[in-house]
Amino acid sequence: MKLKSIIIICLIAVFTWSCKDDNKTTGTDETTEKTEAEFDFNVEQFADLKILRYQIPGWDNLTLKEQKLVYYLTEAGLAGRDIMWDQNYRHNLKIRKALENVYVNFDGDKSTEDWKAFEVYLKRVWFSNGIHHHYSNDKIKPDFSKEYLNELFKATSTKLDGEAFDVIFNDKDAKKVNQAKGIDNVALSAVNFYGSNVTNADVESFYAAKKSPDPDRPLSFGLNSQLVKEDGVLKERVYKSGGLYGSAIDEIVKWLEKAQGVAENKAQGDAIGLLIEYYKTGDLQTWDDYNVAWTAATDGNVDYINSFIEVYNDPLGYRGSYETIVQINDFDMSQKMKVLSDNAQWFEDNSPLMDEHKKDNVVGVTYKVVTVAGEAGDASPSTPIGVNLPNANWIRKEVGSKSVSLGNIINAYNNAGSTGRLKEFVHDEEELALEEEYGQLADKLHTALHEVIGHASGQLNPGVGETKETLKNYASTLEEGRADLVGLYYLYDSKLQELGLVEDWKKVGMAAYDGYIRNGLMTQLIRLNLGDDVEEAHMRNRQWVSAWVFEKGAKDNVIEKVTRDGKTYFNINDYDKLHELFGQLLRETQRIKSEGDYAAVEALVEGYGVKVDQEIHAEVLERNKQFTSAPYSGFVNPVLVPEMDDNGEITAIKVSQPVGFPEQMLNYSKKYSFLPEVN
Repeated sequence: MKLKSIIIICLIAVFTWSCKDDNKTTGTDETTEKTEAEFDFNVEQFADLKILRYQIPGWDNLTLKEQKLVYYLTEAGLAGRDIMWDQNYRHNLKIRKALENVYVNFDGDKSTEDWKAFEVYLKRVWFSNGIHHHYSNDKIKPDFSKEYLNELFKATSTKLDGEAFDVIFNDKDAKKVNQAKGIDNVALSAVNFYGSNVTNADVESFYAAKKSPDPDRPLSFGLNSQLVKEDGVLKERVYKSGGLYGSAIDEIVKWLEKAQGVAENKAQGDAIGLLIEYYKTGDLQTWDDYNVAWTAATDGNVDYINSFIEVYNDPLGYRGSYETIVQINDFDMSQKMKVLSDNAQWFEDNSPLMDEHKKDNVVGVTYKVVTVAGEAGDASPSTPIGVNLPNANWIRKEVGSKSVSLGNIINAYNNAGSTGRLKEFVHDEEELALEEEYGQLADKLHTALHEVIGHASGQLNPGVGETKETLKNYASTLEEGRADLVGLYYLYDSKLQELGLVEDWKKVGMAAYDGYIRNGLMTQLIRLNLGDDVEEAHMRNRQWVSAWVFEKGAKDNVIEKVTRDGKTYFNINDYDKLHELFGQLLRETQRIKSEGDYAAVEALVEGYGVKVDQEIHAEVLERNKQFTSAPYSGFVNPVLVPEMDDNGEITAIKVSQPVGFPEQMLNYSKKYSFLPEVN
């Protein structure tokens, strides 16, 4: 499970990016690494998106063997990049190839508004790994006509016809993931996890018939396959060598085998070996064996996330999106934050959960601050800022989990500049001062508590199935909200000061509460078009958490809705009572998960997390017009460049930066396109 980067934007501030013109090129000219003081974190901004760079501090402190490990793992990740594109939508690869051919080869007039609109559309498609918005799931609408696109195709001898062409402009496949209530979510989602004639009922009946060899250790059925219906019969197309996405998976395996050869220790090498076996066979028992081994392999400077993991893109929460993050341990920061994982049992014992929902023995929770060296798939360009894995509840309970905070990603956000948006939406000078002094620390601690304590806490009642089965399309938002609530509950606790993590626990907690409520009830609405419902899982959870405590605290005026000079603000009058309300909601969300109470989660999410106050939404959008900074951000990746001797052996690996976003995207397409257009 991952904490998306968008959270840090709204809790700290929203940043300003400098725009710069892109000259079309297929080259890979790169800038060299600079010191942080000299480094320009900003790349460009377009539409509702901005592109940043990040550095890899400490790279030169790694041994050559460790650098090779990072390089091989990064190449393995990029080798599977196109899998994510095809998973997102069945025509994505075909559309991307056509648009890129135009971008590279068109030599006509590039000063027109139509051409500029074409460039922006392609960049948006690159950013989202497809034609649907990475966050809202809505199909991206081009600001040019089909006639103009046909002119570009004719001028560049580009071919794209039929449904793949028409879908760019029509209303078909309008939502990548549609989690609306009372519809067939599978049939009305464009994501390419299911055949066009597969329904919710098909998915539920197909997996209800599957039984794990060990009911206490259920396999992750559906995680690595596409479910299709042929001649009325449902069957899985498994992602593996020789199976679906096999040509890309073989490239992934090639680089993983190189990585295994330079593993830092036996445990790490054995885990990589199991991952290779899983890719070759598609066997879900091997996937569990790998996750157990990977979770236990905690020594070394280098670690990674690689495979089909998060299920947010599946409307029913079965299938994993391809994702990779390669990471280097930040030993100094990890040691400072290790105190959280060392005290995981204290947090569990002192939580407001019902006793039967608490774990008697929280095992194996490791927390590290890491430096990202490369990302691909569902983690790029839009990246999480924190991750806790594995996702299987039984592995968390028996073996433990790994939690990481992506330190250099957060640092890039913090160094990219800021705007006055924070001042526009805070209630008063006291709230502004708290945010400016304690907001970044509060955010880092919330990420840590969310990942380390939140996702690791609680347990299912005996006999209750996995949350994807019991809570269905609400499973992801319930879990993310539950983890958020764990973090919120403990952010306002003197234990943090006792552990030496803060100097003033109350002010850190107040800043955290201010930021969360401000975001959940107001500022995150800048990402929605007026009239839209909230659909993304994390965004829903922030709204239902905030709206629930606002309503339940109304009698005591815990959170006050203030109107001043025609503007709305939310002011927290009683932080102590808000802390209690967060605890009550945490207790209830854990009960819902532990008992598999579908009716309760539906009432919670639909009642508080989906519908938007249209008056406040219109006001927020109007107040936000004064700011030029886009609400979403993502990253280009540093480029690892190996230097070879005459025998072809790597003698050094240097870090450089891509010139720009289009240059990196075109280079990726040229170097890592291992899938056919139709799979």
